[in-house]
Amino acid sequence: MADTEPSALIDQHVEELGDWRGDVLTRVRALVHHAAPDVTEAWTSRGVPTWRTGRTICTGETYADKVKLTFAQGASLEDPAGLFNAGLDGDVRRALELHRGDELHEQGFVALVREAAGLPRLLSGENPQVPKGDGPEAVQGYLDAMPGWKRDVGRHLHDLVVTTLPDVEQAVRWNSPFYGVEGHGWIISFHCITKYIKVTFFAGSQLDPPPPETSKEEAVRYLHVHEGEEIDDALVTSWIEQASRIDGWIP
Repeated sequence: MADTEPSALIDQHVEELGDWRGDVLTRVRALVHHAAPDVTEAWTSRGVPTWRTGRTICTGETYADKVKLTFAQGASLEDPAGLFNAGLDGDVRRALELHRGDELHEQGFVALVREAAGLPRLLSGENPQVPKGDGPEAVQGYLDAMPGWKRDVGRHLHDLVVTTLPDVEQAVRWNSPFYGVEGHGWIISFHCITKYIKVTFFAGSQLDPPPPETSKEEAVRYLHVHEGEEIDDALVTSWIEQASRIDGWIP
């Protein structure tokens, strides 16, 4: 057992529970990974699942009548949803106890995990709130802050743009990465929506073929990327190349 990977031990623990507590741990685990994609899992000597990103975020203890989620630095976290209901007198830790039939406030829990992991908070549609800025570093900050599966997709889209256009201008505006070409303005941006990533081509109606989703603005077209969908790299690269040769959005 000592050589077993922590994730496998957590899997085994959930299977051995075999009841509502295992279901709660499974959902909590998924939400933690969604909130902080770089999280690692650990298994303490006391047999407690633990989630970390350089520092401990929270643990998931199981008792006969409850699942107790303890945040190592909970006392310093904002909790506008009022999730913490145990250990409220502690100087450092705070806990959330869930009993059979309790519903977890998932948005509030994700917010706690992200704050504990040092990640920006998520706005409506799970788009990360990041500072306005110019250059690759600002855009990298946005990519790092994207939640769950969206982070890998965002990084892939970014790589397609910068590989196709090595000298592309980069910036963050309105909590979204923008990519532009000198003399043609901003040509591409993308944004997290709850169930997909919206990729904006500011002159999309002029592309051949145009991206599939229309906009209230005649020139703008969108590509929606959902979880698990494969991106047609050749097509997206073609759109990027075409967009670089025409005027996009010039503020």
